[in-house]
Amino acid sequence: MTLVTPRISRRALLGTAAGLAATASVPAWAQGAAGGVVNLYTGRHYDTDEAIYTNFTKATGIKVNRIEGDADALLQRIRTEGANSPADVFVTVDAGRLWRAHQAGVLQPVKSAALEAAIPAHFREPEGHWFGLSKRARVFIYDKAKFNPADAPTYESLADPKLKGKVVIRSSTNIYNQSLTGAMIAVHGEAKTEEWARGLAANLARPPRGGDRDQFYAVAAGEGEIAVVNTYYYANLFRSNDAKDKDVLARTGIIFPNQNDRGTHVNISGAGVVKTAPNKANAIRFLEYLASPDAQTIFAEGNSEYPVVRGTKLVAALQQFGEFREDTLSAATFGRNNEAALRLTDRAGWK
Repeated sequence: MTLVTPRISRRALLGTAAGLAATASVPAWAQGAAGGVVNLYTGRHYDTDEAIYTNFTKATGIKVNRIEGDADALLQRIRTEGANSPADVFVTVDAGRLWRAHQAGVLQPVKSAALEAAIPAHFREPEGHWFGLSKRARVFIYDKAKFNPADAPTYESLADPKLKGKVVIRSSTNIYNQSLTGAMIAVHGEAKTEEWARGLAANLARPPRGGDRDQFYAVAAGEGEIAVVNTYYYANLFRSNDAKDKDVLARTGIIFPNQNDRGTHVNISGAGVVKTAPNKANAIRFLEYLASPDAQTIFAEGNSEYPVVRGTKLVAALQQFGEFREDTLSAATFGRNNEAALRLTDRAGWK
């Protein structure tokens, strides 16, 4: 019996190869059947995020439904709804809140080659319960006319007696400060961190109040000489036409702490797939899309944040700050330390 091998034309081979190449160039989140929905419970409230939802739907046919609100309230809502929750994705800011969601048992582990390739390991929960999607550095803003930046090269410097009466910072109950203190615990242990918090409290120019913006406004107004804030608050001043904001920029400078050792503390906004997600596949595709170059640009630009995916272009204000060494401590570690941080700062008198 003679076997006859079918002849395949060169044109057909080229067409097949081109088709395979085209498929390979399409990211995982954009492949497969289109349609359906993904339901977000999100603590982000930025108008520019609308472009993310629109672009994702155009590319996949998946409609994005969302409920916006306070992150803690949304987490409690998911817990109350239980198995009947329509939530597919929980989106929030700060690793501490992501850790709380994980500990509350409302998130499920996700295995995604795309997410693991795009997002550095220290910005995601080791088992895939949540993923960081944008980042912000916690820095110092100082009065250029009064303060010598050489006096505060590190977070540890905030407790130096030479800064007495000069420091302004928001309450220790704020989750950004809890995570910063949680990072200090990871480096120094609880006892030394409590001593640091006690020294910081002794150096305050006024009782903690307000948000991050209020801290650099206080410095510009002469109420203090150095403030602790997230970079995106300060970077957004460059996008403002308000005379008050321009005055802050003229009067202040920025310090990235701990550049000669572990690096500046960096926190995240991020998301995880809800344990009872009715649209799990779509939820994973949505997270993968958020880690794509286009979405990263939109996601970060909306609030002047640093993207987590390397190589993504920074907004102009962040480019002005220049490159800096960031602390690569796992966000899961300082997120886990939030509760201990709150207890010790309370004992230390940092209200």
